[in-house]
Amino acid sequence: MPRRQTLIYAAAALSLLAGQAMAHEAHSCVDPACETEALFLADAGGGTPAMSLESPKYGTWGFDVSGIDRAVKPGDDFYRFANGAWEDRTTIPSDRTRFGNFDYLSILSEARVHAILEEAAAGKLVDPDGAKIGAVYGAYMDEARIEALGAKPIAKALKQIRKIKTRDDFTALMGQSNGGPFATLLGIGIRADAKNPSRYAVYAGDGGLGMPDRDYYLDAKFADKKVKYEAYVAQILTLAGWEAPAESAKAVVAFETRLAEAHWARAQRRDRDKTYNPKTLAELQALTPGFDWTRYLAESDLPKGVDRFVVTTDTAFPKIAAVYTDTPLETLKAWQAFRVADGAAPMLSKAFVDARFAFRDQTLNGQPEQRPRWKRAVAFSNATIGESIGRVYVARYFPPASKAKMDALVVDIRSALKARIEQLAWMGPETRAKALDKLAKFTVKIGYTTQWRDYSALKLKAGDLYGNAMRAEAYEWNRDVARLNEPVDKTEWGMTPQTVNAYYNSVNNEIVFPAAILQAPFFDPDADPAINYGGIGGVIGHEISHGFDDQGRKSDGDGFLRDWWTNEDATKFKTQADRLGAQYSAFEPVKGSFVNGALTMGENIGDMGGLSLGLDAYRTSLKGQPAPVIDGFTGDQRVFLGWAQVWRQKQREEAARQQVVTDPHSPAYFRVNGTIRNIAGWYSAWDVKPGDKLYVAPEARVDIW
Repeated sequence: MPRRQTLIYAAAALSLLAGQAMAHEAHSCVDPACETEALFLADAGGGTPAMSLESPKYGTWGFDVSGIDRAVKPGDDFYRFANGAWEDRTTIPSDRTRFGNFDYLSILSEARVHAILEEAAAGKLVDPDGAKIGAVYGAYMDEARIEALGAKPIAKALKQIRKIKTRDDFTALMGQSNGGPFATLLGIGIRADAKNPSRYAVYAGDGGLGMPDRDYYLDAKFADKKVKYEAYVAQILTLAGWEAPAESAKAVVAFETRLAEAHWARAQRRDRDKTYNPKTLAELQALTPGFDWTRYLAESDLPKGVDRFVVTTDTAFPKIAAVYTDTPLETLKAWQAFRVADGAAPMLSKAFVDARFAFRDQTLNGQPEQRPRWKRAVAFSNATIGESIGRVYVARYFPPASKAKMDALVVDIRSALKARIEQLAWMGPETRAKALDKLAKFTVKIGYTTQWRDYSALKLKAGDLYGNAMRAEAYEWNRDVARLNEPVDKTEWGMTPQTVNAYYNSVNNEIVFPAAILQAPFFDPDADPAINYGGIGGVIGHEISHGFDDQGRKSDGDGFLRDWWTNEDATKFKTQADRLGAQYSAFEPVKGSFVNGALTMGENIGDMGGLSLGLDAYRTSLKGQPAPVIDGFTGDQRVFLGWAQVWRQKQREEAARQQVVTDPHSPAYFRVNGTIRNIAGWYSAWDVKPGDKLYVAPEARVDIW
């Protein structure tokens, strides 16, 4: 998928969080209020209140006691015990599909960035890229010009599509999908090579679907969505002035349905061994008869002579190529026209914007109202020139003291995992030594990059929203191509500082924590330490544990994708992981929709490891002294409350259904209740006994790290 999908539709990145996966397999992340009513100021319109730009505070010791539902027994529903009163009094803002503490901080970051952008647009921002920041934001906010242009920004692309006479010409057009407006069925990207992590490689993957997942085409549960999708395709083609829009839409959806049948299931796409298939150009061509890679690559701006491609979903490639050769050229052209117009819709006139919102946000996610334009402009600006905005954000909102305290917490969590690995009963000495070596080689990035992005080659113009998006797309692709034969930049960040999230990158063997997540309720230097160990400590542990989850464990301490486990230890690990998967697959967040234990395996292991390590580190921090009791809660209890508070969240039903199908993170409710029931310390902390609804017998609990 071209990067412009990120540029155009970017919202707060969600990685530790449910919602948005990272751009490639190397990353695994964490995401999907104090009394939120007290933190909001006045209604600013659009369904979401305006906010103070100050970091929030939670109660007197870091936890919002008023959010507890004391009518619920902790052993029956710990999520509800910790968050039930908050949930009862909280309404999801009408321009959002969910609301919780990740979202609250995302809204705070959005408000802070908005203030920066307004300064830039007024010419008052003192920063080397201040004019560019102002140009990109101002162009998005210039509704009068955007409305006057209508569909003109995509007229050139539609003209190119109409001129196509042969299938090979169409293949060449798809070659412009990187750095251009077009979509592709089989695409390429450049990233660190999983089996040579100091160098970049060209990866090849599949695409072509306009709905969130193959299941939306093939599963009867989504039949109504498929019908509405066809109507949406026809609507967009009509707005774009495409011929026979209704007939074309029917053909396009039938075409995409055939593609969906060829696509791998998402759980299968997680397997880093199966998705690493090096091919020469000749081998790649043999895999996809009828798809002329020579014509495709000639339009891609890759250097001549590239002859190594890492194919991800290799067995899908011949099937997609067959669908391609069997599909009438007029259908392909209509599909491409739709993809161009759909991708550009948020940057075109109100008719396009409203049509896209009605289907993609209302129908697919249940969102009642469109986000105000300034919020969409913030997301677009972050995606376009995010590091320059982040440089300003850090100077204003990230005190050096926070970084120092985070460094100390990481040391504590790392030490806790070292102690656990040294004592694991199921792991043999050979694997243990290599696991400890990997842990010792972890790189930690906190707050912001040490090398800010150079945007000098990116031209951003006032009054040219669509042009800015296309130039940003081309800038990113040209940047990747230029460094293809260079060593991997280990200083690069996959998230901006203003992103409320965190991630683990397997090829760099690194954990990364942007500045915006390093505030309450995750991290508050004035809070009770137990809350911090359950909050940001659990997040740190979550990311470190990703290095040892079912996919992260496949890379060694230097980031090489290789098997460093003994067969016996690998079998023991898989046995425990499969048991965990079975537990989660039994959870039903929405009637008829179950969590996919295989798809969510890595995140579930990360959650269980993260909370366990947070608890261990807290206990060690006491240095043998008894923990104080605060408001009747012991230290161990407060660690678990800190974890539960982080995952407060309400979500709309349609968004929850989509998450279950598409997202590798379990719903927030189960990131609490599904995690704690496997941790022995939770049972002792809350006196949970047989007969309690969340009780799991010791022999049935899963204990991996």
